[in-house]
Amino acid sequence: MSTGTALAVDPHVVTCTLAPRYEAVRTARDFARTALQRWGLGELFDDVALVASELVTNALRHAIGACPGATGGTLDDYDFPTQPGPEGRLPIRISLVHRAPQVVCAVSDPSSTGPVAREADFVAESGRGLHLVDSFSRSWGWHPLGGGKVVWAMFEAEAVAFPELGGRHRRSA
Repeated sequence: MSTGTALAVDPHVVTCTLAPRYEAVRTARDFARTALQRWGLGELFDDVALVASELVTNALRHAIGACPGATGGTLDDYDFPTQPGPEGRLPIRISLVHRAPQVVCAVSDPSSTGPVAREADFVAESGRGLHLVDSFSRSWGWHPLGGGKVVWAMFEAEAVAFPELGGRHRRSA
């Protein structure tokens, strides 16, 4: 469940502050579905939802060890901020920005350590998330912020007409 959703002055920029629980991944997907449907871009949902899930999961997993006072406990043991604190630490937030012909999904968190794609190990239970982000988005990256970072992924939202196929289909990258 989110701790607060805000619709910015610009209706093509939406943000949701996420509660520090693994259920936040589902909240992020629900948030993405609502925003994409509102923008008439529901066909992007599967790709955006998968990437949002990976980015939020990474934020939840990796922000704990990087936060002062974290002892390697569970998410419930750590008090994530919902607003920037006096030391500038950021909460975990998901934002979606629609600027035709693209949609950007961005997840900010309190860790200043950037994501690192590991060598794919098909036996390991984790470690393939950034490979999925790379595969399902047009491009992705990250930027440090004061007291944290933002990891983003960009998607093509432009539909191109293919009359021979009987309609409009998303352009592949």
